Amino acid sequence: MPDKKNAPSINHYADGTTSVLRKAVVYTNLRFYQRSDVLYQLTQVFCQKYLPKYGDRTVDQMIQSARSTKQNIAEGSSDGQTSTEVELRLLGISRGSNLELLEDFQDYLKRKGIEEWFGKHPRFESLHQFCKSHSKYEDYQALLPKMNDEELANMGICLCHQIDSALTKYIEKKDREFTTEGGIKERMTAARLEQRETQKEIIARQAQEIEGLQREIARLKALLREAGEPG
Repeated sequence: MPDKKNAPSINHYADGTTSVLRKAVVYTNLRFYQRSDVLYQLTQVFCQKYLPKYGDRTVDQMIQSARSTKQNIAEGSSDGQTSTEVELRLLGISRGSNLELLEDFQDYLKRKGIEEWFGKHPRFESLHQFCKSHSKYEDYQALLPKMNDEELANMGICLCHQIDSALTKYIEKKDREFTTEGGIKERMTAARLEQRETQKEIIARQAQEIEGLQREIARLKALLREAGEPG
C-alpha cells in the first residue's frame, strides 16, 4: 500500500484529469522576490551615482548579482512546476548571488570608512522596520534618487539580509517537500495511479448503471408480455 501521508499532492484539470505538474507558484507574489526587484533597482541607482562609469568591474558585478538574485527566483519558481531539483538549484544560485551583492555593499562602506548600520546604530531599527514592512518597488521609487551613498548601501545591505533569511526558509521548505513527496517521477506515478483509480470508479459506476437498465428492460418486457396475454 502506498504511503498516502507522504504521497505527492496531485492537481487536476477542469475535466478532472490528473496532472503531473505541481501547482504553479506566482513568484511575483513572493515578498522576497518583490524585495529582490527593489534591490535590483536600488543597485542600479547606487552604481550609477557612486561608482566609476568606466574601469571598475564592480559595477557590472553588482548589477549582475542583483539581476541574478531576481531572475533565478523567477526562473526557479516557473521550472518548479516540473522539477523540484531545478527549482532548488536555481534558488540556491539566487541566494549565492544575493550574498555576493551583500559583500560588495559592505566592501564599499569599508573602503569609504562609512559605518554599517546594525545593532544599536540609531538609524538601524527604523531602516529594518521600513524594509520589513515594505516589499514593493513603488514604496521605494521616490526615495532612492534622494538617498546618499551611506543610506543606499545600508538599505541594500538590509534588503540582502532579509532576502537571504526568507530564501533560506523557502529553500528548506522546498527541500522538505522534495524529501517527502519526491520529484517528477513520483508525481507521474501518483498521477497515473489516481487516474487509474478514477477510471475504475467510472467503469464500476457504468456497470451498475447498465445492470440497472437491464433490470428495467426486463421489467418492461414482462409488463408487455402480461399486457399481450388474453384476460
